[in-house]
Amino acid sequence: MKTKKYISPGGWFSLQYPAAWNEFEDEEGSFLFYNPAKWSGNFRISVFKDVSSSYAKEVIADEFSQNPQAKKVTVGEWKCVYSQDAFTENGEDYITHVWLTGRSNTVAECSFTTLQNAPKEMAEEIISSLELRDERKIYPKEYIPIRILEIAEVNEAFEWGTLEIKKNLKKDFSSVEQDLERIQQMIDGGIYPLKRKEVWAAFGIVFGTILVNEIDGMDWVTVIDGKQEYPALRFRDTEIVIDLKHFIYDTLNKGEKCDLQKEYTRIKTEVEAVL
Repeated sequence: MKTKKYISPGGWFSLQYPAAWNEFEDEEGSFLFYNPAKWSGNFRISVFKDVSSSYAKEVIADEFSQNPQAKKVTVGEWKCVYSQDAFTENGEDYITHVWLTGRSNTVAECSFTTLQNAPKEMAEEIISSLELRDERKIYPKEYIPIRILEIAEVNEAFEWGTLEIKKNLKKDFSSVEQDLERIQQMIDGGIYPLKRKEVWAAFGIVFGTILVNEIDGMDWVTVIDGKQEYPALRFRDTEIVIDLKHFIYDTLNKGEKCDLQKEYTRIKTEVEAVL
């Protein structure tokens, strides 16, 4: 089974989930995944931390003693307390499987809601891949499919940037190559002070939407680099990665001209060389 990697905001945990599945918005502190094309169940995970190194042991023992339906199971390397809850909704019978597990000061609660007689092995495979990341450890930089958090950041930046273009230039914006000139006018127009990093990040993301539309295979990813987590573009599974959030400010801050057409041509040339 082909999978995708997910690393939670703050880097508390990572897991592998089916490539056909996506992350969807859920309540705060809970992360939801399912297949939007062919629904087979909703997988949720919530992770909790405490200062006590015995936190996981205590929570799991308490759940086992308080829940008469709970039983001990092992999923991959994880010792879990497992329970289930059946219910009916709109005439359909469903079941929610719940696994509680953890280690040291971290507890993970995973659930899988699916049809009554549907298998739960897919959820168990996801749990088997679970890693509770050590906040003291330095992990290598990683690129993962863009998360809900960064999608919202990209959308907000794009909306702000394009509204600024329309307001100041009185022109529409279609996210095609011809629009590079309009972003360039905003950068060169002296409208914003250099210190407003959020402005240059927004115009970088607006520039990124042109790259996505014009270069097949260029997609949004989330970069996880230590404590830094931000959206970027990556061409397929190559080393061609564009840090759109920082590159305009970094260029201007060095006293150099940020030439978007030149940057666009350079990126296209790199992609063509790979192809």
